[in-house]
Amino acid sequence: MSQTSLPTLSFWEYDTFLRDIDVAVIGSGIVGLNAAWELKVQRPDWRVVIFERGFLPHGASTRNAGFACFGSVSELLDDLSQGHTEEEVFSLAARRYNGLLRLRQKIGDEAIGYEANGNDEIFTNETAYQRCVTEIPRLNKLMLKYLGLENVYRELSSQEVEAFSFGEVVGIIRNYAEGQLNTGLLMDKLLYHAQMSGVRIFNGVNLFSIVERENGVQLQTNEGLVLSAKKILVCTNGFAQQLLPELAVRPARNQVVITEPIPDLMWKGAFHYEEGYYYFRNVGQRILLGGGRHLYKEREFTDKFGLTSDIQDVLERLLKTLILPSNSDIRIEHRWSGILGLGDSKIPILKKISPRIGVAVRMGGMGVAIGTLVGEEGAAMMFN
Repeated sequence: MSQTSLPTLSFWEYDTFLRDIDVAVIGSGIVGLNAAWELKVQRPDWRVVIFERGFLPHGASTRNAGFACFGSVSELLDDLSQGHTEEEVFSLAARRYNGLLRLRQKIGDEAIGYEANGNDEIFTNETAYQRCVTEIPRLNKLMLKYLGLENVYRELSSQEVEAFSFGEVVGIIRNYAEGQLNTGLLMDKLLYHAQMSGVRIFNGVNLFSIVERENGVQLQTNEGLVLSAKKILVCTNGFAQQLLPELAVRPARNQVVITEPIPDLMWKGAFHYEEGYYYFRNVGQRILLGGGRHLYKEREFTDKFGLTSDIQDVLERLLKTLILPSNSDIRIEHRWSGILGLGDSKIPILKKISPRIGVAVRMGGMGVAIGTLVGEEGAAMMFN
């Protein structure tokens, strides 16, 4: 009798858990969980499952900094300078803002640890700072036009800047409408709501192949299992090209550190630096700091998790020279990395690539803000 080492499902496993799947959502991040949750809310009789490669959501959703942001001054100006139209840039900012509102409405501020402390962009270059300050009136008019918000940006006074006791900072511009949240609480609540709606989540499922058949979609795992569903929605963001190589989304690694508690930390808030390539915030009495991938951009276009000594050294140097120059005894307690989904455009890819296969990826580093809307829109796309 011949033998095979390939895993097979028992009758009970197939019949109980994997039979007659209406929609399989690939990825249990912010987008995937919102999509699956919305599918069950709108179609309670559908069998909706999520296949997730990690034992926790694997990518950026549980690894981000928890910034509830939609656009700093320098980032928006850079987008405009790259040839994007005013309509493109500020319509996207509006979608991010509305996504944050939708997220807060669905789950509640207290449940996700939301704090409306605003977000500040700090500058150490006088020329760059003056250029951005000059543009504040124009950007405020555009924010009013597209988001309905008045006086979003303002220049902090010298006294306000000095109160932070940062290093050689020449100025700070505040966005009052942004905030910060607890990434762990956010994902815990999304997992809870999706499961309570009837969504089944299967972790440790490593897919490498999607094949559309006449009566559904066949999914093959690295372990040799063959699964099937009537329709699938790919929400793996930075890992999407592994399943659909033609998608215009690239993985990008971001590295993050967090300090031990700092007893005399006096400020609360979230901060951007160098067009958002660096970012830091308080988490209680700790400081979380991330970024630096622009220093080694091509190398950091990778879907491999990991830490590099050069970027880690830069982050530690920023902590000691820019953020807390008066405290030389800062200790890092934890370090990690996450994988973003980026592209030449920051507009998410939200489309059907066939009648049975949909895609909702490329959050552009703004998944906390826009992920809820993209997930819900991805779900609506699967109803057709």
